Amino acid sequence: MQEATSEHDGIVLKINLLQMDNAVLALCYEGTIKIGTLAIATPGLRDGAVGTSSVLLGGKFLIAARALAERSAAIFNKMSLVSLNTALAEGEALRGYSSLLDKVRTK
Repeated sequence: MQEATSEHDGIVLKINLLQMDNAVLALCYEGTIKIGTLAIATPGLRDGAVGTSSVLLGGKFLIAARALAERSAAIFNKMSLVSLNTALAEGEALRGYSSLLDKVRTK
């Protein structure tokens, strides 16, 4: 499992990423590991194609969770399941965890 952290206004953001043969599981959280809004996305079938995505569970940060799942699917070219649990505003969370996704990808 790969992990990356960063600090945003005194809050430590964390991402744990598990790559499997056919999928990626990303847990985005603060403090101790927690499940949050779950979103799933598939990569496009060809370069530049848009995949499909959906929020499976949760009512908070629907757009950010879905966007992170889509970004993860595009980066790793695999089905991606993302959990987002944060106290940040949705826009800040999307920016913070998106940069962490880039950080964990380069490890």
